[in-house]
Amino acid sequence: MLEADIEAVMALSERVHPTFFERREMFADRLALFGQGCLVLPDQDEELAGYAIAYPAPFRRPPPIDTVLGALPTNVDSLYIHDVAVAPEWRGHHLADRAVESLLRLAEPFGAAMLVSVYGTSPFWSRFGFSPLDEPEVRRWIAPYGEDAVFMTRSNNRQRENVRRP
Repeated sequence: MLEADIEAVMALSERVHPTFFERREMFADRLALFGQGCLVLPDQDEELAGYAIAYPAPFRRPPPIDTVLGALPTNVDSLYIHDVAVAPEWRGHHLADRAVESLLRLAEPFGAAMLVSVYGTSPFWSRFGFSPLDEPEVRRWIAPYGEDAVFMTRSNNRQRENVRRP
């Protein structure tokens, strides 16, 4: 992802996540702080069909939605997958699969990867070795994501070959 991609990423974010608005400053912040975790997913015409954002964060303590960090925390032991979004017309083309595989490679130096699954996507994430973590503190933290939100984690101690494929 480049700075020039942010407007298109924001437009897609508003389209696929209408209840989770995030400001341009948040996208620019993540790109500046951890550019290697900010991906664009092009269609066959090289137009934006999806994007992914991930960055280091303390396990079970990623920042709330639409938070500008200013700097990455120093006590990180996990990669937080903030978002993987694909335009509805491009779902089923495995763009998200390739993005998740890239992010999981990026997560290898950390002890775990974590995310908040919304819109009933936990079966998708389970294919990549993520499991729900249901604790009272976590439920309070993910409440702004809605009643169907599921906090999921994946240990990076397992071999990547053990990830279940569709």
